[in-house]
Amino acid sequence: MTHKTHILVVEDDPALSRLVSYNLDKQGYEVHVVADGQAALDYIAARLPDLVLLDWMLPGVSGIEVCRRVRGQAKTRSLPIIMLSARGEDTDSVCGLDTGADDYLIKPFGMEALLARVKALLRRLPPPDKTLRFENMVIDRVEHKAERNGRKLSLGPTEYRLLEFLMMHPGQVFSREELLEHAWERSSCVELRTVDVHIRRLRRILNDDESEQDLIRTVRARGYSLDLPFA
Repeated sequence: MTHKTHILVVEDDPALSRLVSYNLDKQGYEVHVVADGQAALDYIAARLPDLVLLDWMLPGVSGIEVCRRVRGQAKTRSLPIIMLSARGEDTDSVCGLDTGADDYLIKPFGMEALLARVKALLRRLPPPDKTLRFENMVIDRVEHKAERNGRKLSLGPTEYRLLEFLMMHPGQVFSREELLEHAWERSSCVELRTVDVHIRRLRRILNDDESEQDLIRTVRARGYSLDLPFA
């Protein structure tokens, strides 16, 4: 039996949730809809979906709090989340991403844009039959797991793809546009600021042990690279 990708829609607007659910169903996804934050947390605990579309403004437990709690649990830390919100301020989108969302879509949005974001976040490269290594970091590209100096790294989907791409090209400097193209694998409609947010999050994960060197180098006016610190 073919596995259908399972998407949880957390939205308290009945008309919008029906529209989103209908369009996802047409694409062949298995869709479940809940209307509040606590129901979302209960559902995720009982049956882990493949992706969550999460409204920011929800009755009871907010979408931001749902995202924070999901990221705080080992079982759900890597669950892909797209935040949906009518809040269009720059600080709001950055707040949503900093809380752990992988993407942020401002209402009202077109269904084509939503479906493109969903497909991009779910897209995975065919698993290769080898690992990647750089200094004391190792990525298992079959299991989608990463370690640094024997310490397991709790990476979200976007951080994993970023690290994998950088480890494939150590020492090379990539602009934000190039990282969006290769690590996100979606169109340039994603803001460049998104790259900075995820690089900052990736740095925090990699450098959780204060004795570790920061291997992500910021190259002013150019972008980022995975490299040894200059002496």
